[in-house]
Amino acid sequence: MSSMTPSPVSFIGNSASKPTALDLHRSSNNGVFGVPLKALGRAKLGAKRRGFTVSAKVRKVKRHEYPWPEDPDPNVKGGILSHLSPFKPLKEKPKPVTLDFEKPLMDLQKKIIDVQKMANETGLDFSDQIISLENKYQQALKDLYTHLTPIQRVNIARHPNRPTFLDHVFNITDKFVELHGDRAGYDDPAVVTGLGTINGRCYMFMGHQKGRNTKENIQRNFGMPTPHGYRKALRMMYYADHHGFPIVTFIDTPGAYADLKSEELGQGEAIAQNLRTMFGLKVPIVSIVLGEGGSGGALAIGCANKLLMLENAVFYVASPEACAAILWKTAKASPKAAEKLKITSRELMKLEIADGVIPEPLGGAHADPYWTSQQLKTAIVESMEELVKMDTEILLKHRAQKFRKLGGFQEGIPIDPKRKVNMKKKEEPIVQISKTSESELRDEVEKLKLRILEASKSPSEIPETGLKEMVEKLKREIDYEYDEAAKGIGMEDKILMVREEIAKARNVQDQLAHPALKEKIELLKDEFDKNLPSAPNYSSLKYKLDMLKELSKALNPSKSSTEKDEMRLEINKKFRELVDRSDMKQKIETLKAEISESGLSDIGLNQKLKEKVSQLQEELDSEFKAVLGSMGLQVNPSAVPEAKAKIEAFNEEVNMIIDDVVNSSGLKDRIELLKTEVAKAGNSEDPDSKSKIEALEAELRQAIMGAISSPELKEKHEKMVSEIAETTESSVGSDASLGEEDNQSKTDELPVKVNLESNRSFLFYM
Repeated sequence: MSSMTPSPVSFIGNSASKPTALDLHRSSNNGVFGVPLKALGRAKLGAKRRGFTVSAKVRKVKRHEYPWPEDPDPNVKGGILSHLSPFKPLKEKPKPVTLDFEKPLMDLQKKIIDVQKMANETGLDFSDQIISLENKYQQALKDLYTHLTPIQRVNIARHPNRPTFLDHVFNITDKFVELHGDRAGYDDPAVVTGLGTINGRCYMFMGHQKGRNTKENIQRNFGMPTPHGYRKALRMMYYADHHGFPIVTFIDTPGAYADLKSEELGQGEAIAQNLRTMFGLKVPIVSIVLGEGGSGGALAIGCANKLLMLENAVFYVASPEACAAILWKTAKASPKAAEKLKITSRELMKLEIADGVIPEPLGGAHADPYWTSQQLKTAIVESMEELVKMDTEILLKHRAQKFRKLGGFQEGIPIDPKRKVNMKKKEEPIVQISKTSESELRDEVEKLKLRILEASKSPSEIPETGLKEMVEKLKREIDYEYDEAAKGIGMEDKILMVREEIAKARNVQDQLAHPALKEKIELLKDEFDKNLPSAPNYSSLKYKLDMLKELSKALNPSKSSTEKDEMRLEINKKFRELVDRSDMKQKIETLKAEISESGLSDIGLNQKLKEKVSQLQEELDSEFKAVLGSMGLQVNPSAVPEAKAKIEAFNEEVNMIIDDVVNSSGLKDRIELLKTEVAKAGNSEDPDSKSKIEALEAELRQAIMGAISSPELKEKHEKMVSEIAETTESSVGSDASLGEEDNQSKTDELPVKVNLESNRSFLFYM
């Protein structure tokens, strides 16, 4: 007996009345006596027919967003699929947000806008006022961001426009593909993971992702991960460990999401699993704190070989507001809590929790996101270059030891001074750098040069080892003199500020990326070089530089110049003996005292003093000729008058320039004022009078120095020196350049030698 197939649901309409080919085919096997199933269904088999219809409605759902753009640009660098992620640039630029402590800057910015608007409306030129206001704004911005308090850094770390993890990843990677899901049915948007390449090397990136506006923040849960997010990160860690990809994690979260559902799903267990796993991964791990790193939520992806922090980032176990509410029962005490918690990058560097600080531009990372990203890229590459060289065992020990040493103390072992963070810092004794007088230093240098010359005669003998110590000593002395010169000309603060800016740049490329910094360095250098001759210790600095130069020459003497150097040293020694002779020394000191008492305005004008200087110079020349004669050297008398004539002509020109400067109305008044102040001060040591006199002297010194430092005069001086050097080639029988050295030695002892430098020292000897 054939079985009957249950009849299908009937549909009302014309299409239901006619059998289809499929129905006929199926009915041959399953139908009843070749009757179509549909027809059979309409047959009355003792049951009452009921007419009904079935309708279906398609539900409208949100179209799936693919990670590639709808209208891709084929000309994009790296190809349209270089960065596969649903993360896209914002269509509208985020609105600027001003923090409370930045309001004074906004007032200056508003003034600049008002002046520019006025200039556009009236057509007048306000460029000077605008430049002045802009300079004032830049200085105020710099002063503000170089002296930020901890709570201000917390506010910058939470800034709504601060670049997020994906912003930085898209800037630093050549290619990037985002990976999703924890393979347990959920994909937490607050934690983003993916593979990317930097300079051809593949990395596993993972980090907390905050939103860039309210809508995104709600979608990303304000960067607070659930257990699913940490399990997704854990899955990617295993994946990276299996394939040997170094891991880079980015921390930017106020903490793990602490709702009831997350606790039910095992929030604590997920974090603990990540902590345990990260200590066993066999690939290098670098963690970077972008904004705020809160408690275990940050540490769950932060157990790395190196922990780096952006300059204005913070890393804490409890937020300043929570800490203040617990300790002081009010969140208003958060500034105090932020200071006590030591949560800033610099403080954590001191505690050896953070391994490096990545600089940010003035105004925070949101002021120049791309530049900040490049700093991150440099830091990642440098850190990874160091870590990939380690063996697996050393790498694991390095990671474990980083955390083992935090806060570890043992009884009976002296505390490392670096760890005495809560103790009063021991005041180190101030070491005087410059202890040796110029005469003693000169004698030491000359003795050392003689020893080097004696040792250089024999190729088997090695020069004395004291040379290196003397060079280092001279370098320390010169550094000290430069510091004192900077203080003397009032440029110490400027130099310190530029040093801080240079220290922020990690390498030369960063400095070149900011042409303004390079220009500032050049301007500061030019200003320092220009004002250096007016420093009170300029003569001492120049003398020590010359000694260092001579010592460097003596370090590698050539065979042809050895005898010549020996002769020069011997002549210098004889000349010093002549000048240090008691009767000659008394005459020089007496003349110096008369020059000092005559005052600045009398220099170049007092004929009596000129005659005394010339008389003493002639006496020195006569005595020195006798000394040269005793050494078997003869001075060619025909060369002396010619050299003297050139020197006198140049001296007259210099004196004329000095007279013109001194007789100028403004400078003459300052000279008279200086005389009055000196007379008023007398022998008293009043600090105010002394400071006034020093200021006036520096002003006069700078004015006259500017007059005699013209390029034309310098060129004439160099030409005269070269001509005299050529003349003296034949003036001394056995040494061609002794006359020049002799003249220079005289210049060092008494400022009467007529060349540009000696005129300076003669003018300002007081």
